[in-house]
Amino acid sequence: MGAKLLCLFLISVLVAYYVYTPIPEDFEEPWKVMLITAGFRAVGHLSEVADQLGLMHYMEALMLITAAEYVAPTSDENVTVTDTEFSNVAVRLYLPRKPSDGLRRAVVFFHGGGWCVGQAGMKSYDHLTRWTSSRLNAVVVSVNYRLAPKYRFPVQFEDVYSVTKFFLQSSVLSQYGVDPDRVCVAGDSAGGNLAAAVAQQLLEDSEVKTKLKAQALLYPALQTLDLNLPSYQDNENKPILPKSLMVKFWSEYFTSDSSLREAMASNRHVPVESSHLFQFVNWSNLLPEELKKGHVYTSPAYGSSELAQKYPGFLDPRAAPLLASDGQLRGLPLTYVLTCEHDVLRDDGVMYARRLQAVGVPVTHDHAKDAFHGAMMFVLGPTELAVGHRLLNRYIEWLNENL
Repeated sequence: MGAKLLCLFLISVLVAYYVYTPIPEDFEEPWKVMLITAGFRAVGHLSEVADQLGLMHYMEALMLITAAEYVAPTSDENVTVTDTEFSNVAVRLYLPRKPSDGLRRAVVFFHGGGWCVGQAGMKSYDHLTRWTSSRLNAVVVSVNYRLAPKYRFPVQFEDVYSVTKFFLQSSVLSQYGVDPDRVCVAGDSAGGNLAAAVAQQLLEDSEVKTKLKAQALLYPALQTLDLNLPSYQDNENKPILPKSLMVKFWSEYFTSDSSLREAMASNRHVPVESSHLFQFVNWSNLLPEELKKGHVYTSPAYGSSELAQKYPGFLDPRAAPLLASDGQLRGLPLTYVLTCEHDVLRDDGVMYARRLQAVGVPVTHDHAKDAFHGAMMFVLGPTELAVGHRLLNRYIEWLNENL
């Protein structure tokens, strides 16, 4: 009897450890958020164990979530859904069935997942893109770009860029009845990073005649230089995306070399010869006072030149769009930026919105004070959150009004 009680006690402690997470007071449905966080933490720990035992790479283990969430392309009364390829890259295509008075709007969407996990066919992404197509009566192209660790930067960027460039051809737009003056690129998290990079690159591509009408960046990751921003410090262990996981995603985008991950974790990965880039991410100038939260800006601690020479991608604006100069930002399309208060990536989005506004780009910055990273994805089934629905509706409303 004593042994059974001891086992019950230990199991209860273990469950309590996984389930209980300090939740900010302004969160709705705190227990549901705790359970979601516990599930993600458990998968992360199991992935660590699998990696340590040599069973599979950490990111490959995380991909089990993607596999479990996959749904086949299924059409309904509002939208025809098919899996196909654009420019030899897999995409999921959503074509509205409702009649249109004229040419339709279009959204090219890039899913999140730290460039390592995720899929256009995941339930949450299928719902988001299907809902976008149905609500806006728009053509939606959701891109299944190749992922790390099998493929490193710049493959992910090249995949989404080639799809966008292909889609923007006048013959392709005409084929799908799309208005060339009403095309948007959008993405969440790592997908927001890719959308921002694509929008920048299109400005410099003389082969592309069609210009984007808009870009929508949902809690995007936009810079690799300073991984100790106030948002990284304040939200180090907040739901879904703790700092340690974001560092893993960033480093894995470029290499599995643990030396880069360790240098990023200590914020000592940028060589002194790249010091001029810090002007673009200097949060003391780019963050409003209420987001500095008492933090005091200190000069960067520089790392070895060897890492930057071996893995130059982390200093490339195609991987870190905040590193683009002001001149490169001018001419960007109408922009929507969503940031969440309780998110390590909060300050990336805030600084980008500030920089775009400073060079004259029309920006709508939507800051959700009661939300965490990835909240928009929790709109289905047992993980359905009211805040997720609210953020999704804000995004759709902005598109409807501006695209």
